[in-house]
Amino acid sequence: MRPVTAGRRPCVVGVGETRYARWGGIPETSEYQLALSAIVGAVADAGLSMDDVDGLASFAEDRNEATFAAADLGLAELRYATLSWLPGGGGACAAVANAAMAVETGAAEVVVVYRSLCQGQFHRFGQGPGGRPPAGPARTPGLRKARTLLEAHVGFTMPFGMFSPPIAYAMVVQRHMHRFGTTEHQMGQVAVTTRAHAARNPRAVMGTRPMTMDDYLASRFVSEPFRLFDCCLETDGACAVVVTTSERALDLARTPIEIVGHAQGTPRGFGHGQYSNVSMPDDDYTSAGARTVADRLWASAGLGPADIDVAEIYDHFTGLVLLSLEDFGFCGRGEGGPLAASGALAWPDGALPTNTHGGSLSEAYIHGLNHVVEGVRQLRGESTCQVDGAETVLVTSAAGVPTSALVLGRP
Repeated sequence: MRPVTAGRRPCVVGVGETRYARWGGIPETSEYQLALSAIVGAVADAGLSMDDVDGLASFAEDRNEATFAAADLGLAELRYATLSWLPGGGGACAAVANAAMAVETGAAEVVVVYRSLCQGQFHRFGQGPGGRPPAGPARTPGLRKARTLLEAHVGFTMPFGMFSPPIAYAMVVQRHMHRFGTTEHQMGQVAVTTRAHAARNPRAVMGTRPMTMDDYLASRFVSEPFRLFDCCLETDGACAVVVTTSERALDLARTPIEIVGHAQGTPRGFGHGQYSNVSMPDDDYTSAGARTVADRLWASAGLGPADIDVAEIYDHFTGLVLLSLEDFGFCGRGEGGPLAASGALAWPDGALPTNTHGGSLSEAYIHGLNHVVEGVRQLRGESTCQVDGAETVLVTSAAGVPTSALVLGRP
């Protein structure tokens, strides 16, 4: 474990969420207002006030700029503001790690990490990029920010039909199926398991919609081998977590959840992932692209896969969950499918209960920051699928693009 000055070990002390809804389902508010609401909720959950907050962090080209948020929230002083460069959901754990490093070094004392999405007002992730931004109030910071680099990458692939993430990731999973015999039933087990977890979670968008394996197999193909229920939701909502030092946490009512280890990054030549890594070696192409991050994460935490009680694994697509299980060492190459089929991911009896809130497939797609929120709830003993005696949680952010991960633990 990396050395940290006594008393400055980083902890998560508060979490906050807005309600979650299918895309376009929260028309009465803006993405910016959702972000502020989640921040306010997380700070209140921590037992702090806005006067205590001096840092803000986010990721994935967040449109809700920290300087505007600091002014509107009434922060006494903004000492630290950062945005992870890792694309899409790859930056969720990285943003928490950046906050952790800020409090470790004394750059800030209390940092709130936040993410807000309002796909009804902006771009739907299931559609190809490009086009004119929708009309809307100019008050929302960054409303017309162009995604020029991603659009440039996709400009080379769209003529051949690769215009959205399900198509890009389908190629990787097809290759994994060809090499290792991964099956649609194994991917379906991920979808059915997380839906069962969501049924216990009142916040889950799909919590009232049970799903069987027959339902999964009857769903239409989006991009073979991905069926409709292999793909994450498109949702509106926001969540936030508060990071501070272990010393500051002693004065708070909430049990502090320690950030035991963190890592972020990407292997050589990976670029933006599936839109630009088609010349990668086969072992890298048919992976989550997280093996080097995983190695550094376990070294940072001083732990290994066998020490993890619960996993919150980024699930934009079911097949990428299987690849992440392999990259983070819970099974060997090509064994992610059989591991899922064994029931290992299911609460309460599985060996590795995974995405106990329902994940991006069934709770909400908030670029993976809700996975961090669920990890904190597990260690507080507040999950709707509570794992008895949970002391360690792995959280991962994205797969198939530059990524990040955390190990959280009870102090």
